[in-house]
Amino acid sequence: MKSAKSNSGDSTMSNRPNWANQTIWTGDNLDVMRGMNSASVDLVYLDPPFNSNQNFAAPIGMAAGAAFKDVWTLDDVDLAWHGEIAEREPALYSIIDAAGVAHGKPMKAYLIMMAVRLLEMRRLLKPTGSLYLHCDDTASHYLKLLLDSIFGARNYRNHIVWRRATAHSDARRFGRILDHILYYAKGDDPLWNSDAVLVAKTDEQLKAAYPSTDQYGRYRPADLTGAGASDGESGQPWRGYDVSAKNRHWSAPKTGAYAEWIEREFIPGYRSIDGVHARLDALDAAGLIHHPQRGYWPGLKRYAAADRGNPPQNLILDPTGFTNYNKGKGEYVGYPTQKPIKLLEQIITASSKPGDVVLDPFCGCATACVAAENLGRQWVGIDVSPKAAELVRLRLKNELGLFYKGAHRTDIPKRTDLGNVPKYNIDANKRYLFGKQEGLCNGCKTAFPYRNLTIDHIVPRSKGGTDHIDNLQLLCGACNSTKGTGTQEELIAKLIKDGIRST
Repeated sequence: MKSAKSNSGDSTMSNRPNWANQTIWTGDNLDVMRGMNSASVDLVYLDPPFNSNQNFAAPIGMAAGAAFKDVWTLDDVDLAWHGEIAEREPALYSIIDAAGVAHGKPMKAYLIMMAVRLLEMRRLLKPTGSLYLHCDDTASHYLKLLLDSIFGARNYRNHIVWRRATAHSDARRFGRILDHILYYAKGDDPLWNSDAVLVAKTDEQLKAAYPSTDQYGRYRPADLTGAGASDGESGQPWRGYDVSAKNRHWSAPKTGAYAEWIEREFIPGYRSIDGVHARLDALDAAGLIHHPQRGYWPGLKRYAAADRGNPPQNLILDPTGFTNYNKGKGEYVGYPTQKPIKLLEQIITASSKPGDVVLDPFCGCATACVAAENLGRQWVGIDVSPKAAELVRLRLKNELGLFYKGAHRTDIPKRTDLGNVPKYNIDANKRYLFGKQEGLCNGCKTAFPYRNLTIDHIVPRSKGGTDHIDNLQLLCGACNSTKGTGTQEELIAKLIKDGIRST
């Protein structure tokens, strides 16, 4: 297995997860994700706080017992994240700064919180992976700009609208009943299960689409010709029908799903029949051609039984969310913003296959984890509240009983995708770093003698950092003491605040 190029870079190959399937972490998802291997996840679904300026609490007596505040201020956001984004992603920071001007400081704080995490999620995805971000209209347009910057605008795939309720009463405005799901790919060729996500037509839709009936069921006449005359066999008359006279040619299907269905259900070996007239004869003998009483040529009977359904659309009307009318149906556990399992199953089915790894970094009551388990996927969830681990155990034990073997962790995983870890305090590493930093402390940017500089972690191991050389630096004694167990970004924020450095 090839190792990643750096502690923060993308791996060129899919790496093994450095955690067990069915794991729920309690803790800051940023720290946990920093400790996870690059390119180890197939699908990320996140349902983060929406910056809705509301307080949420589960009803008394419900299993969730959850409560959280979705109100953001700059005081809530690690000041170090400002510097980290500004240094690593200046275009991204420009978007955040503009949103702050347009919408205010709470939106800026919220987007900073989201941006540093979305950068990690992109690193975790495999080249064929996908990300679905669930939000409402409070910040959806700003979040799309973040995702365009992080994933690249060309990797935007869909803006999916989900009807979370059938009606809602909002004073002096249209009722807000929609959520938004932003779908992005990691690369140019994301996994997409086109057949698995087809939506079956209703009986009413089938009746409308296939209005005629015969001994084989509902059908509709479809065209047996194509545009333009032909000098070959396909342009010659058949059974008295001269399609060339109308600038057409015969086009009896030989490939595709319907030709396969004809071969399976009516005419064994149909797709191997050479010659368009021979195929027309076979279709006619099987009763699959509709001869009109008037008209220029016959049509191919297309049967409702062969209809595989419609491709999914970016408007999801079913299922709806939980309201006072459907909370008592068994699935609802009382989590304030709980989503239905069926919605998550649609997403997971579309962009992953059995055995793939699904990550939900804001897992709440773990609906995505439950849906992934139902569909035979591996999964991992992260939530700051210990209640998430309790809920997923409760929900999956109810469904799987003794077969549920999930783990609950509060530590930070150690990356295994970066190759062998050298000893970080050896002279060779210190000499390398001294030359790289040109003798300057990486905090205050002051020149010091070699002996006055100490090796330190940029991201501490307690927050997902590793002992690899690209996560090491040299600090003077004062900066090392100021930094303590924090990150380098936190140190820089303190030094700027104290006037020791300007940027």
